[in-house]
Amino acid sequence: MAKAPYVRLFADGDGESHFSEEEMELKSINFAPPSPPVELSSFTPAIHFALLHTPPGWFGDWHPTPYRQFFFFLGGEVVVQASDGDVRRFGPGSVVLVEDTKGRGHTARVTSDHPWIAAVVQLPS
Repeated sequence: MAKAPYVRLFADGDGESHFSEEEMELKSINFAPPSPPVELSSFTPAIHFALLHTPPGWFGDWHPTPYRQFFFFLGGEVVVQASDGDVRRFGPGSVVLVEDTKGRGHTARVTSDHPWIAAVVQLPS
């Protein structure tokens, strides 16, 4: 069975944020007949959708995420630091589930010479 990778940023019981490598299972499905089958994950309920645009050099100091949300990176590059000290770099094609809604949270910095553009999908609590 095919799987799609993504990164999860979450807070543990003490509010310390961490990254983990996760995967969504994909199944072959006739999604848009008569087109050939595609690999598709299960649908996940969502609350809101938005496009995010931040300029080069933008920096978000320590903060928890206000909602559980997926970030789908479309352009630019961002470096994110979890409160446990782990640092990750994300660029176009990255998928990140952010769930550190409590504790110190994380920092984020746009490191590319062009804006960071992402699709943001907010999830139920």
